Amino acid sequence: MREIIEQSLKDSLSYVAYRKLISDLLAEGKSTGMLQNEDMRHYSELNEARMHRLDKTIEVLPEIATALNKLPKKYIWLVLSEGWCGDAANIVPVLNKMAEISAHIELKIVLRDDHDALMQHFLTNGGKAIPKLIILDAETHEVLSDWGPRPNEAKQLILDYKASHGVVDEPAKIALQKWYVQNKGVAIQNEVVNLHEYKAIL
Repeated sequence: MREIIEQSLKDSLSYVAYRKLISDLLAEGKSTGMLQNEDMRHYSELNEARMHRLDKTIEVLPEIATALNKLPKKYIWLVLSEGWCGDAANIVPVLNKMAEISAHIELKIVLRDDHDALMQHFLTNGGKAIPKLIILDAETHEVLSDWGPRPNEAKQLILDYKASHGVVDEPAKIALQKWYVQNKGVAIQNEVVNLHEYKAIL
């Protein structure tokens, strides 16, 4: 596991580099990830617009900013993501804003399809759901906690929809996107701050 973490950190991208990679690939008619088709490119285009909007509009709650700036040491937030993932498009910009306002956090991003060995350690019910946030001690690179692929309320929304309809279809995805827009990153901020060691400082 240690070797996998170290290699992932070496391969990781800053948020700015991650956004540029997605834009550059779209300019070539491509998306991130192993699967290349029109659907993936379309999702990536939608998500780039979502990330652009969130970069401009997301605000870190004052109490969250206070908590992040009181962290007892430095952390690395290592995130498994892909440009075509709708959840990632709504979550990673929020994580970036949180990292930006705290000197205690450094955000690093790796692509899921390029880092399967890392993904295998952080599966959700046996699946490669993303985004996945892995919180590391910045000094030792010890894994302290993980979170994802979506906030609890959003997760329940999809579970309830699937229970009623038997499938996660386009209306479900639209309902999920509406939830993200209405929530404005609040659930993400609260859940991430309440992870592991962070609880002691609230």
